[in-house]
Amino acid sequence: MKRIRSACITKTIHFQLKDGIDREVAASAARDETAAYIHSLERKHTVYKVLDRHDEPDGSVVIELIMQYNNHPVGNYLE
Repeated sequence: MKRIRSACITKTIHFQLKDGIDREVAASAARDETAAYIHSLERKHTVYKVLDRHDEPDGSVVIELIMQYNNHPVGNYLE
């Protein structure tokens, strides 16, 4: 029999600009969407760690993170 002792998932998410609106407004919306995503992780009590976050030249945002997977214990992944 096997049991999961700890698990995490790595994600790289690209918050892209929306088409058809001003570039500055779209870049601001991408930053807001990024903040809302991080807030949703905190609200759900998901254990996570942002490894990298950077703004692309076009104003979009890319984040790389590791996060808890299906409420399994995270072990030493997030230390």
